Amino acid sequence: MEYQEPDEPIFVISVAARLVEMHPQTLRYYERAGLLKPTRSSGKIRLYSQREIDRLRKIARLTNELGVNLAGVEIIIDLTERIDALEKQMRHREAELLAEIQRLEHELRNAP
Repeated sequence: MEYQEPDEPIFVISVAARLVEMHPQTLRYYERAGLLKPTRSSGKIRLYSQREIDRLRKIARLTNELGVNLAGVEIIIDLTERIDALEKQMRHREAELLAEIQRLEHELRNAP
């Protein structure tokens, strides 16, 4: 199977709805509520990426299993995305610092 980029819009609304076991109207509602932002084709057809499918599954889990309302879902998803971004920045900064430590250790070893 060929690797698919997580943000590549490939699923039409009927397929996306089937994948997450929701009615297409629910996906439209979530879009109006600002929880989803599907890409539009030149013919204005909604196209969903794998990342949006995963997001829909998270929304379903929060609402159905945990009883969270949509306002809560929006807050949880926003905070989760912010945490993910901060963790990514932290890993990048850690790599920079480790590289700097290695450079300085190398300098010390090679100092006269």
